[in-house]
Amino acid sequence: MTFQELEPKVIAITTDATHTRDEKLLAICTLLNENIDYYNWVGFYFANHETKTLHLGPYIGAETDHTVIPFGKGICGQVAESNANFVVPDVAAQDNYIACSFTVKSEIVVPLFVDGKNIGQIDIDSHVIDPFTADDERFLEFVNVQVAQLFA
Repeated sequence: MTFQELEPKVIAITTDATHTRDEKLLAICTLLNENIDYYNWVGFYFANHETKTLHLGPYIGAETDHTVIPFGKGICGQVAESNANFVVPDVAAQDNYIACSFTVKSEIVVPLFVDGKNIGQIDIDSHVIDPFTADDERFLEFVNVQVAQLFA
């Protein structure tokens, strides 16, 4: 399924009044995981700015021990500080990478903003080296704009 075909499905999930916010987030994770073949782990992390930590929210994929990540640590922690997308074509080439599984070859993290504040991020792991393009970034930014409305 193309990103353009997925966009109305994301909107349908976020505007569905019959589900909780976490159910909607999990549904988005499932949608992306099932429809983009190189998205092998899809999840959300949410920031606690007082403790400067990220906390794992809904996700689909292999279990992870990384349920709390300090700002600055790993790709997710770096995005919490930089407020910028981070695409890692090959995780083996990253010094500040938290290994979740030997099967993960690449990662993309896109921050989630509500009222201009970075409240978290969507994190995607892939078992393929260098699959992510600018189109993935634009699509995940779109997803996060829709998700941000759940926190408004």
